[in-house]
Amino acid sequence: MSSVTSPLVAFATALALSLMGCDQQPLEVAPAGAASATETAVGPIPGSGQPLPVRSNPYAGNPTAANEGYQFFSWYNCSGCHGVHGGGGMGPSLRDPVWIYGGSPDQVFASISEGRSNGMPSWGTKIPEQQIWKIVAYIKTINTPSEIDPPTMPLATQQAHEASGNPPASPPPAPQP
Repeated sequence: MSSVTSPLVAFATALALSLMGCDQQPLEVAPAGAASATETAVGPIPGSGQPLPVRSNPYAGNPTAANEGYQFFSWYNCSGCHGVHGGGGMGPSLRDPVWIYGGSPDQVFASISEGRSNGMPSWGTKIPEQQIWKIVAYIKTINTPSEIDPPTMPLATQQAHEASGNPPASPPPAPQP
């Protein structure tokens, strides 16, 4: 008898619990196309809603700082993802004019210090701000006439061009945004 009673008690309990909710009022549904009753968003909106001020690089145009930035680029292993000359690898190229998160100095600084969602770690708590600005100063020299360590053409390619009498075509530096 207890084997029959147990399922019946469970069924009766479930039925009683489901019927308890029947005394609730039905929800009112707004007609299609009706204006929203509220003018504000639900939940907090992060930030002030104002654009952040643009920060300028205190080392912009400073060749000594760019040289130090080149050393930091190597020491912090930026080349491990972006390539020795910034040509890209696991991370995006720093030599081309297309920048996913913006190529202005303050945007490059933000990418380094805050990180980015597709693999760029946040370095702001590990690298001092002045060193990040020097890295930015170096990055902004990449693919310009003032580049600190421009890539060179492999010797075999250079010799092949010299043997054929055709000088290698060197594209002009890409404009920096």
